[in-house]
Amino acid sequence: MTARSCPAMLIAAPASGQGKTTVTAALARLHSRKGRKVRVFKCGPDFLDPMILQAASGAPVYQLDLWMVGLEQSRRLLWEAAAEADLILIEGVMGLFDGTPSAADLAREFGVPVLGVIDGSGMAQTFAAVAWGLANFQPDLGFAGVLGNKLGSVRHGEILRDSLPDSLHWYGGLPRAADLELPSRHLGLVQAAELADLLARLDAAADALEQSSGAPLPEPVSFPAPSAEALQPLLAGVRIGVARDQAFAFVYQANLALLQAMGAELSFFSPLADEALPEVDSVYLPGGYPELHGETLAANAAMAQALQAHHAAGKPLVAECGGMLYLLDTLTDRDGVQHRMAGLLPGKAVMQLRLAALALQEVRLPEGTLRGHTFHHSLLDTRLEALAQGECPNYRRTSEAVFRDGRLTASYIHFYLPSNPQAAAALFRP
Repeated sequence: MTARSCPAMLIAAPASGQGKTTVTAALARLHSRKGRKVRVFKCGPDFLDPMILQAASGAPVYQLDLWMVGLEQSRRLLWEAAAEADLILIEGVMGLFDGTPSAADLAREFGVPVLGVIDGSGMAQTFAAVAWGLANFQPDLGFAGVLGNKLGSVRHGEILRDSLPDSLHWYGGLPRAADLELPSRHLGLVQAAELADLLARLDAAADALEQSSGAPLPEPVSFPAPSAEALQPLLAGVRIGVARDQAFAFVYQANLALLQAMGAELSFFSPLADEALPEVDSVYLPGGYPELHGETLAANAAMAQALQAHHAAGKPLVAECGGMLYLLDTLTDRDGVQHRMAGLLPGKAVMQLRLAALALQEVRLPEGTLRGHTFHHSLLDTRLEALAQGECPNYRRTSEAVFRDGRLTASYIHFYLPSNPQAAAALFRP
C-alpha cells in the first residue's frame, strides 16, 4: 500500500464556543455544492457535531483521536478517505492545544495545516495577537490561516484582516447573524434531524464564506498507508437491533461499521414509536436524550415488555448512557417530572442542571479492555454493584461504573468499539 494525497485542513479555535462546527459545516457545504467529494472528521468524542457535519458533506463522519481511536486507526481512516475525497476537513475539539492528546497533536502527527477560527466580536487589532499566538505557540505546527467569526460588519472584517501580519493568511469571515447560528441545549448542539431549516442555515453560511474569501482549497497532504488489517467474522449471522430515533442517536459511526464488518446484520428500531423489537439476537441501546422524551417512553409499555422479554431470554443487550437510563426504574427530567422507564435495571436517575461528568474512559471488562468517553447531566442511584470501573487517562476524578446483569451490560460510558473488536464482538455474540 502506498501513501495517498488529498487537500486537507483542521479547523481549530482558541476555545470552545468560537464557531468551529459552523465554519467546518459551511466549508463542507460550500465545496460539496461545487461538486467536490468532501469527507469530514471530528477530533475527539462527540455525537452532535458529526450529525451537522454529515448533513453538510453528505458523507458519514468518523472520529479521529490519538488516544480513543488510536494512531493506527486514525491513519487508516484518513488514508481511506484520501482515496475518494477531493477535500478532507477535520473539526478540532475544545481549544487547539487543550487536552492530551490535543487537536494540535493530531494535526502535527499527520501534517495537516490548521485553520484558526476566532470569535471576533468585540475585538479589533487584538484579533491579530490571538491569531499570531495560535500560529506560533508551537512552531512545528503547520498553519493555513485564520478566519474571523461573528463579525459585526464588512468593515469589521476588514479591520481584523488588516491587523494580521503578512505571515498569516486571512481566510475570510462569517457575520454575526441568527440565520447562521446552530442552536444548542444542555449536551451541545441540537440534533440535525430536529432542525427543519438546517440546510438553509448551512447554505447561508456557505454563501457568506464564498463572498468573503472564496474559500480556496488547501494544499494537498500526503497520508501514509496504514498497516494491514484483517477483521475476523466474529459476528457472522448475528442480528443486532440498534435503537435509533430522536431519543437514542448518540452512536459512533465507527461502531456500526465495525459490527457490520465483523458480519453482523443491523436492524434499526425506535423505542419511541415501535411496540416490538425486530427479530434480533442482540440489542444495542446507545445514548441520546431520553430525558426529553420521558412521557413517550413511559407510555410505550409494549417496548419495555419486549426488552424485558429479550433480557429474560438471556440475549445480549448493551446500553450506553441514555440507553442505560432508559433501562432503569425511573428517570426524572430537568423539570423535576419523574417518568417510569423500562425497569430492567434497579435504580433511578435524576437530571441535573449542571454537567455531572465529562472524561475519556478506559475500562477492563471480562471480554477485554475498551476505550470510550462519558458526558452526562444525570446522577444515578442504584443498588447494583459495579462489574468494573473506568479510568481516565488525564485525571483520576471520573471513574464510571459498568454494570452487568446476565447478558445485559450497561454504563454511562460510550464505548468506542473499534478500540477492541474482539471484546466488542463478545458483548454482542449470543
